[in-house]
Amino acid sequence: MVSPTASYGLPALLSALLSLSATTIATITAKGQTVQLNGNSYYIPPTAVATLNADRHMFHNLDGLQPLTVIRSDASKLTTTILDSLVSNYESIDDVFNAGFLDNVYIQYNGTSKKPSENVSTHSPWGPKILGYAPVYHTKHAKTVTASSTLPPGPYFLDPSTGAVFEAYLLYSDLMGSFTQGLISTGDAGYDVLPASLQGYASLTIGVPSRLYYTKTTERPLAGVRVGVKDIYDIKGVKTGCGNRAYYETYPVAESTGPAIQSLIDAGAIIVGKMKTSQFANGETATADWVDYHSPFNARGDGYQDPSSSSSGPGSGIGAYDWLDLAVGSDTGGSIRNPSQVNGCFGNRPSWNLVSLDKVMPMSPLLDTAGFLTRDVQLWRAAAEVLYKDAGLKSYTKYPKSIKTIQFPTTASTPAEGLVIDFVDKLSSFLGGANVSEFDYNALWESTKPSTVAANATLTSLLGLTYPILISKQQYPLIAEPLYADYAAANGGRKPFIDPVPLSRWGWGLGYPDSQLAAEIEHKNIFTNWWNTTAQVFDEETCSDSLILYIGSEGSPNYRNVYRNMPGAPVGFSTSRIANFAGVPDMVVPIGQALYNSTVTMQQEYLPVAVDFMAPRGCDLMIFNLVNDLVKAGIVKEPNTGSTLYGEGVTYY
Repeated sequence: MVSPTASYGLPALLSALLSLSATTIATITAKGQTVQLNGNSYYIPPTAVATLNADRHMFHNLDGLQPLTVIRSDASKLTTTILDSLVSNYESIDDVFNAGFLDNVYIQYNGTSKKPSENVSTHSPWGPKILGYAPVYHTKHAKTVTASSTLPPGPYFLDPSTGAVFEAYLLYSDLMGSFTQGLISTGDAGYDVLPASLQGYASLTIGVPSRLYYTKTTERPLAGVRVGVKDIYDIKGVKTGCGNRAYYETYPVAESTGPAIQSLIDAGAIIVGKMKTSQFANGETATADWVDYHSPFNARGDGYQDPSSSSSGPGSGIGAYDWLDLAVGSDTGGSIRNPSQVNGCFGNRPSWNLVSLDKVMPMSPLLDTAGFLTRDVQLWRAAAEVLYKDAGLKSYTKYPKSIKTIQFPTTASTPAEGLVIDFVDKLSSFLGGANVSEFDYNALWESTKPSTVAANATLTSLLGLTYPILISKQQYPLIAEPLYADYAAANGGRKPFIDPVPLSRWGWGLGYPDSQLAAEIEHKNIFTNWWNTTAQVFDEETCSDSLILYIGSEGSPNYRNVYRNMPGAPVGFSTSRIANFAGVPDMVVPIGQALYNSTVTMQQEYLPVAVDFMAPRGCDLMIFNLVNDLVKAGIVKEPNTGSTLYGEGVTYY
């Protein structure tokens, strides 16, 4: 055998290697690092946020990265008591901060006194090494230290060799499988995948910055709010997967962030990760239908209930994680409402077309909406005011005096029914004795149906095919056709794998002519006009002539360890389809929890009970205001995370 060196000669080989090295430049990019402090794991980004300037001898006894706490005070005379109070406040509001960061303290004066002073005694519980004060504290305990820029209070890491100061991101394990990627801002309006991991069985790692870094303002009302985003929204620098492996591999990272998500970022929101969606936002059942990815877990009850879909990750994460404040989902046929109902959180399908869905995966552009899932009603309203700010919504604070209920019980045969009846009674009293009546929209249709439809046309016969035709015959040319072509071009003509649900729905839709799509759009428009002029109408004072309520969840188990039948097209018409076709807001309000006997834990567990509120198009803020007022009145209680909505239970961190 002849070696390459012997064949071509050593000089020729060296010449070729030198030529290659002259034209090839290795690029090494710092991605930050992870450290542990007091048993907690932290990610430290590669870019410093400021530099501390001081005499070098101040740092001479500090070796390697050091924990650092920045404290800001406007006290003209700083005392140990004031510092204790500030630190106690930091500990109470921020999960990222812990006492280990007090090993080194940098204090910034932000008051108005021309001669601020300090009287801080040695504070043994801290350590501490007070590095200095800025800008003009008169002190005997430390020399003045200056920073290259003003630092918000909170925990940091200091490189004593350079004075560089870095932010601290506390790392959490995604034990519930709610996320597809943890994200970190790259500082150029883009994001990158978080390059950190924790020990955990098949769990991603999510990093969150200190809450102390951010101050809410009128211009930035969402400052510091931690947000997870359903993986159908484009975020600059990150791939969008839509719940499909082939889609993720076929397309490059997004070149820009869609306007819906960008509006939240501009308002100060912190995007911490992309969250799981069932494939192409179609409805999938855990275990039975999820193939490309594993369905997230629902924290409620025994932990083995279906999280619903398609905003499965957002619902799962909000139900499980204290460190996640808000999740962005989408709702075409129930994809925010259903996960909100069973994961025990607030959720809204807004009035249709309130916000641009540019750079968002479409399902049916005539039905698609963007909304939120959260445990915090004030945040829910604040986020909505940001996302829908260009829609011209009016904020109503007077509420309808009529409540129409759809298929509500009149007597309680189950604990959930008792909760529902009690809630309606309290709601009526809160509204000043609002009239409560059963609403039969099918009967109303029969007596008021438009003359343009057949005399024997029921809502079911008119609308039974509308939803599956719209989602299949609109999504197929927008998503399936280009994916098939692009994947084949990149993979030798192969066809990509598609989960059973979207595949069966697309195939079902292809069995109908294009004329059927036009017919179903017309059917939808007929219903839209009828509903908004007959069933529920605008009111000048209260926005709506009535509140329409239906039961979203009754605490019934839906186990994920069950095999089911093959999926089919979602034909038919039901109450949950009303908002889809009428274009009106439909908002989920958790009202309590009901016991059931778990076949998993062999104990009694709790599952959420929820009621949905509907109002005319554009009345979104009226419902947001009403729910906030119901929380203030104690009629609705904001849920906790974990196995129970209220009180003790299993929690997930």
